[in-house]
Amino acid sequence: MNRHANSKALQIFAAGKRHFVSLALLPVAIIAAGMLAGCQTQFFPPADVLKEQAAMTGGLMTTNSELLTLKEGDAVKISFPGSPTFDTTQQIRRDGRITLTLIGDLDVVGMTPLELEKKLVDLYATQLTSKQVTVEVVGSTIPIYVTGMVMRAGKIMSDHPITALGAVMEAGGFDYNTANTKDVLVIRREGNIMKNYKLNLKDVLKGKANEQFFLKPYDIVYVPQRFSMF
Repeated sequence: MNRHANSKALQIFAAGKRHFVSLALLPVAIIAAGMLAGCQTQFFPPADVLKEQAAMTGGLMTTNSELLTLKEGDAVKISFPGSPTFDTTQQIRRDGRITLTLIGDLDVVGMTPLELEKKLVDLYATQLTSKQVTVEVVGSTIPIYVTGMVMRAGKIMSDHPITALGAVMEAGGFDYNTANTKDVLVIRREGNIMKNYKLNLKDVLKGKANEQFFLKPYDIVYVPQRFSMF
């Protein structure tokens, strides 16, 4: 019986010792877990954060530049570092072309500057001492015609994307005594076809939700006369 009692006492003591050790190590375990969790998040000094943001922004700007496509009205500067006599700066015409020395008319609308550079290297291959050409968009103007019941009908030149309502405002605004603002037409050439788009600018002026209609080069905005019985 004494042996049995002594054995039981030893088991209870050992269990209590293990429990005590576990409690003693608990704070250490909590600290270790916190340290491991902290390792999952990286902290950068402010200078490093700014550098990271600048790198990301630069990358986005490069991507946007590469995706830029040439359109009518863009002014392009073309430089030939090894053959400066071919250098030119000109605006892309309504037919989507520019005129180059020795080459003549070249359709460039829809191309990226990089694609045009490669095209010119091929076209001038036998004339260049350096196989390098740079194309840069130095300006962009959108010629628009506004006619009908506006204060100053005629041609406007916009250097930024412009809506039909914006073009009317550039033309002095509507003649509200006679203008039919509900049935404004945008006349646009698409290929060899002339298409008409009817816009309700009266709703736009009232602040009602309406998708903005952006104009393309050489669009004609026509504001018709309001019908009146008197």
